Amino acid sequence: MKKQVKASYVNFLIGFAIMILFRFIPLGVLPNVTEIGLQVMGVFIGTIYLWSTVNPTVASIASICMLAMTDFAPAGGVLSTCFGNPTVVQMFFLMVFMGGLTNRKLTVYIARWIMTRKFIEGKPWVFTLVMMLGTYLMSVFIGAFAPIFLFWPILYGVFEEVGYEKTDEYPKLMVIGVVISALAGFPVPPYMSNGLALLGNYRGLLGNFPSLTEGTAISDATYFIACFILGLVLVVTFVGIMKFIFRPDVTPMKKMSIEMLERNPLPAMSKAQKTYGIFLCIFIFCMLIPSLLPNVPVLSFINKNSLLVPIVLVCILSLIQFEDGPVLRFGPVMGQDFAWPTFFLCTSAILIGGVLTNEATGVTPFLNTILSPIFNGMSGTVFTVVLLVLVVLLTNICNSLVIGMIMQPVVLTYCVAAGVSPAPIITLLIFTVLLTAACTPAASPFAAMLFGNKEYLTTTEVYKYTVVTVVIELLVILVLGIPFVNLFM
Repeated sequence: MKKQVKASYVNFLIGFAIMILFRFIPLGVLPNVTEIGLQVMGVFIGTIYLWSTVNPTVASIASICMLAMTDFAPAGGVLSTCFGNPTVVQMFFLMVFMGGLTNRKLTVYIARWIMTRKFIEGKPWVFTLVMMLGTYLMSVFIGAFAPIFLFWPILYGVFEEVGYEKTDEYPKLMVIGVVISALAGFPVPPYMSNGLALLGNYRGLLGNFPSLTEGTAISDATYFIACFILGLVLVVTFVGIMKFIFRPDVTPMKKMSIEMLERNPLPAMSKAQKTYGIFLCIFIFCMLIPSLLPNVPVLSFINKNSLLVPIVLVCILSLIQFEDGPVLRFGPVMGQDFAWPTFFLCTSAILIGGVLTNEATGVTPFLNTILSPIFNGMSGTVFTVVLLVLVVLLTNICNSLVIGMIMQPVVLTYCVAAGVSPAPIITLLIFTVLLTAACTPAASPFAAMLFGNKEYLTTTEVYKYTVVTVVIELLVILVLGIPFVNLFM
């Protein structure tokens, strides 16, 4: 423990030194980068290092503080840009709303319903598909962590009941499959977590690329439908990988019955839980349908003011009260169920992304100078293939959100030079960078959970199963995803 604490101090000092010393690189060494640009790049590179080595909350807050100490803008201006960003405000209230779902344990009832469908009894591969699809749908509509925390313990009990050992291959694949399916759903909702952060960052970056005038818009509904269909294909693909490539013994699962899962019955849902369920449906409707039907009067108003939807819902749910208090218990949610590390990581990443590509830094012309010779002559399809392969490699070395933020200006720089529409490329970038972050502990918190599950998995096994899966997922995206998204958008 003491060694870890000392290591975190040393790593913090290294990251801090990068932030300070990078600005002393002589002007002209990096073509087109200004003095302000050197300061901001130092903070950016130091933040990447800190995100990978110390507590992400500490790293994110440090990056905000250091940006406020650059010549880019006074501290008040940087803080206003950071916490006054509409995407950040929307993300805050969305995370409060989703935290309330967990606090009210509505997720437990959803998981139990998914797992107790009668048609899965005695059918191992139907059970497997239902589990993976259930995990995927919960990840899309509630959050990626919820199905992992809910389904893993339930699966452990099923495995023990039917006679599996922890060393058997099917339990290992199911444990990994839950995380893979959760990752498939993670980038799908444009109104949650890292998907929201990357889309918001992209929309903010467009202001720094005024020559891009066509093919830039990505509506929430279009993004959601395209990624949702791709995600479904990849979940089914994983089940196919299990059945036809890894081929585990599923004979014990033929003994599985619904009674095994219902031995600890849940109490009847409370009024607060039912109310929250209704408001979850209202939330999903308000975030998706108005952008599909923007000319319908009421839906047009909601579409133009979608930032207000989570704020209004949080207000109403905090107002409605039953015997056990408000439907949304704000205090407990903020103390126990609000993902503060994710919030600060996304907030600082959005801030850095916007500042880095501001014309005052000269970073965009620098990227254009460096990348133009590399990408010159590439068609949009070839560029997309090269980009996605590179992204899959990088996202498993560094945090997936960070890689997504870094690569967006690269994409926009290419699109300006090549006259290509950025919308389908950005959609595929966001989907792929978040989906495939499974092969190393540094890739994502979900991957770290896999490597930390020493009860069922060894490190070698995690590498073996995840690398094969991610390679096949990438092939599916390259073969089916690129033409589908280009056709869809």
